[in-house]
Amino acid sequence: VFVSRGGAPVVDLALGRARSDAPMSVDSVMLWLSSGKPIAAVAVLQLAEQGALGLDDPVERRLPEFGANGKHAVTIRHLLTHTAGFRFLDVGDAATPWDEILRRICVAPLERDWTPGLRAGYHPYTSWYVLGEIVRRASGLSYSEYVRRFVFLPLEMDDCWVGMPAEVRDAYGPRLGELVNTERPGIGPHLWSTPDGVVACAPGGNAHGPMRRLARFYEALLGGGRRGAARILSEASVAQLVARERVGLFDETFKHALDWGLGIIPNNRRYGLATAPYGYGRHAGDAAFGHAGSQSSAAFADPEHGLAVAVVLNGTCGERRHQPRMRAVLEALYEDLGIVRADEG
Repeated sequence: VFVSRGGAPVVDLALGRARSDAPMSVDSVMLWLSSGKPIAAVAVLQLAEQGALGLDDPVERRLPEFGANGKHAVTIRHLLTHTAGFRFLDVGDAATPWDEILRRICVAPLERDWTPGLRAGYHPYTSWYVLGEIVRRASGLSYSEYVRRFVFLPLEMDDCWVGMPAEVRDAYGPRLGELVNTERPGIGPHLWSTPDGVVACAPGGNAHGPMRRLARFYEALLGGGRRGAARILSEASVAQLVARERVGLFDETFKHALDWGLGIIPNNRRYGLATAPYGYGRHAGDAAFGHAGSQSSAAFADPEHGLAVAVVLNGTCGERRHQPRMRAVLEALYEDLGIVRADEG
């Protein structure tokens, strides 16, 4: 757990075990799952600032083969707002080559009766591989290398990776934590916690790093794109990133009305504190924004209170148990800091 307020650390702690043979520490390199999706959004906006792409460009302009089977209307903005309509495809396992994953996505059709931009449904992985390929073609660097060079290293997030070199994985040893299934114990680590999964590049799912380093990303966004001497985005791009691009649409994956930014989840408590998935608890300000990882992590900024928060629980206990679990953790953090919403008591 890491929390900073006004850029100063106020919580930095680790409890339990990072893996069966090692205790959790504040420097444990943990799997973020979908909490890493905003990294891709920032990479895309950086390239948009440079004029290398436009958010309303059809994807096939940057990736011509993507337009097959009725996907020519899909834009980069649709990918970022989960309104593109190709959610669940078999893209292989952790050892499947990048080019083969992209081939499978490009030849797939849209879901039946799906008009991009008019329907919404969270895409766990597919659209994020496409965004990663757009970054690669626009920059000339692999997605893994691009985010290391232009997001992680400028923010001194040295131990953060999306696709970790095997020699780095091996050198971390017991510092490299595991995500395990605690709902059905005995089935081993999560796909992206396996040796192959750690080194694969999955822009929507297998970012790794210490939680105290992930919080630096949100400190930069709270700073209008700047942290210390490093700037990763302009203030205008940060405002664009966190604005509610998609408002009130029913999400066909989560089965709930949700707003969405550009790869960012705004505070959706307006749609039901206890039912809107992957929220930030009852004390977070309405302008809070961030992203969560499936049954495990949450990372967000709360501009109203100057907070950057990053939390990971490395056992997936099932959605029914996880949602109240994470809300309880986040609400306890706010209460311990003396931050309680007046309308909540």
